[in-house]
Amino acid sequence: MNAEVLIVGAGPAGLTAAVVLAHRGRTVVIVDAQEEGANTSRAAVVHSRTLEVLEPYGVAGKMAAHGVHTPVFTIRDRDKVLVPVPFDGLPTAYPYTLMISQADTEAYLLARLEELGGKVIRPARVTTVEQDADGVTAVLDDGERIRAAYLIGADGLHSTVRQSAGIGFTGGTYAESFVLADVRLTGGVPRDEVILYFSPAGLVVVAPLPGGLHRIVATVDEAPKEPGIPFVQHLLDTRGPEAEPARVEELVWSSRFRVHHRIADTYRQGRILLAGDAAHVHSPAGGQGMNLGIDDAVHLGEALARVLGGEPGDLLDAYAATRRPQAEQVVALAGRLTALATASSGRRVLRNLALALAGRVPAVRKRLAWQLSGLNRRPAA
Repeated sequence: MNAEVLIVGAGPAGLTAAVVLAHRGRTVVIVDAQEEGANTSRAAVVHSRTLEVLEPYGVAGKMAAHGVHTPVFTIRDRDKVLVPVPFDGLPTAYPYTLMISQADTEAYLLARLEELGGKVIRPARVTTVEQDADGVTAVLDDGERIRAAYLIGADGLHSTVRQSAGIGFTGGTYAESFVLADVRLTGGVPRDEVILYFSPAGLVVVAPLPGGLHRIVATVDEAPKEPGIPFVQHLLDTRGPEAEPARVEELVWSSRFRVHHRIADTYRQGRILLAGDAAHVHSPAGGQGMNLGIDDAVHLGEALARVLGGEPGDLLDAYAATRRPQAEQVVALAGRLTALATASSGRRVLRNLALALAGRVPAVRKRLAWQLSGLNRRPAA
């Protein structure tokens, strides 16, 4: 054996699993196909539950100190607040949404892994995976073979691990493109709030980032490959605040991508297990993707550490059995938010009325806060 656990993919989920296993004294090899620094910073939202599960592993405090704390999430139609979702009353040490770029989240996780004696081997692309009764063998594109007792596939939407294991990935693809941009804004956009704007033309999310930046996420029918300032400004002019319009002063980074809504048919096939985007992908509405992936990775890392320490292997079955239904709930919530955001103009008035009425009910606001923060995934006491 080269390691007790081989992890394929060094995004947030893969790095988290490696940190958990290394922290618990297990030998880990983690490989990634990309060159260092080649990742795109798509995720920027870290929720309360994610910080809770990372806290025992020496990462949460550093992330919380660096990111922007946003104690409220609001759903709006232009200037009209439809549903305010406050997090500041939640029973947690992290009563806010933390805004921090995925690149920074990965940097903190990697630094912790290196403190624990680990490192990422890159670029190293896995081409095939084979398993037998005693372990798993992965073959890299240079012919090298890595042998481990277990393998975690955290290699994203197009997971080689998932495909090699013959695990289906059921779902579909949204018709719209999604645009991402990190910009410097002036005008009527708060620094302590994440806002989801509804519009007949599609949704737009505006959220603060460290360094005085804002992250823009929007759905569009067709987007340019690298959306420029005029394109992003048009999104804000037609979907964002009207009374005090937001102005794009600088564009730091932008991209477009397609979004799928898919869940792996199973999270376990023998000694191969899935986590993160290899197991589930969905709309970015609600900012759940990376959070659910990190949560997967903590639970899987802890279960594997216990199994490698001699506890029963059915802990891994329990991981697969419990995590998939949670992904189904998250995919459904993200889908509902996306459908509501893109409601036709004829249904807009009725939607706004229904949401505004619901938003006045404390129980509705509390339920949404628990769902969006991930605190509803806490294990039962």
